[in-house]
Amino acid sequence: MTTFSRRHVLATGAALGVGALGATATPAAAAPAGYRGAGGREETRTLDELYQAALVEGGKLVVYAGGDTPTQQDATKAAFKDRFPEIDLTLIVDYSKYHDVRVDNQFATDTLVPDVVQFQTLQDFDRWKQQGRLLHYKPAGFSKVYDKFKDPQGAWVATGALAFSFMYDTAKVGGTTPLTPRDLVDPKWKGKIASAYPHDDDAVLYLFSLYAQKYGWDWVAKFAEQDVRFGRGSNSPGDAVFGGQKAIGVGTAGSAVSTSPVTFAIGAGHPFMAWGQRAAILKQARNSTAAKLFLNWQLSAEMQNGSFNGWSVRTDVTPPAGLKPIWEYPNAHVDGFPRFMADRAAVERWKQTFALYFGEVKGDPTPGWLGLHPGV
Repeated sequence: MTTFSRRHVLATGAALGVGALGATATPAAAAPAGYRGAGGREETRTLDELYQAALVEGGKLVVYAGGDTPTQQDATKAAFKDRFPEIDLTLIVDYSKYHDVRVDNQFATDTLVPDVVQFQTLQDFDRWKQQGRLLHYKPAGFSKVYDKFKDPQGAWVATGALAFSFMYDTAKVGGTTPLTPRDLVDPKWKGKIASAYPHDDDAVLYLFSLYAQKYGWDWVAKFAEQDVRFGRGSNSPGDAVFGGQKAIGVGTAGSAVSTSPVTFAIGAGHPFMAWGQRAAILKQARNSTAAKLFLNWQLSAEMQNGSFNGWSVRTDVTPPAGLKPIWEYPNAHVDGFPRFMADRAAVERWKQTFALYFGEVKGDPTPGWLGLHPGV
């Protein structure tokens, strides 16, 4: 099946508490006259109506998106620009764990840049909702989104369904029996595996925690002996496999639509992980109408049907033959990842434990070093 790293995945789409920084939450603002989509009802305006309203507002939009490389959202930007050519879209990619605290610091210093945030750090959306930082808004199609992929009041909604597992070059691995995570510690794969550092990315961390719980710490110790090429960025294992450098890539995103030239492993009985990538409009957004346009576009049936991996956040979008909706895979642990992300003390213990097995994270951040206010 054809698979992609998260770099390809997100291209087809999308901490410190503020109180700890000395900032106070912004109280909920009254809804403007004529506002549709607040609280109860979904947005009723068409994309074209929102587009025209966004142009009247000023025609600008800034989105902070979690990801691994500066260019991985280029396809998203190009598609949005093609559909809405007069909107000036700035889309900044960085690791979610840097973007979220960047936004917190911008709150604390009254220097907010983005209108929309689209992150893997699921716990931040619940915290920001409690602090009154998020605009409660329900885009068109909100009622069709899988219940656990949206906030009931519309504070946030997932715009894409992503999955992390391991992948392998189907031809290089050979044989008729699919590989399982248990097989990764077979000595014959020594020197042939690339992996993202689990203690550098919380989604990869959760995947490895599932492996440790399923197969035991002896499996982790044996994996550490496999001469694995660890790298920063969950795009790196997929790049290594698709580039012919390694036969197996662990801790990366992919698609189960096809098995040629690469197989993305989601076999029953063996763990992988998936989640809904959350997006929200910040209440202090300067370009709130353009932000609404962006969320409506992302959730549109056209965009959801075009998902690279066949999975949608919407219950009314049918996956390709051979796939089920992502929430129907028990071994995807869709419910487990939000719980995992909410327990930050446990997350830190997992990180430091894997550092004992695999060594400290090395290398520059793959999106570059963006500072405090990218997108200004």
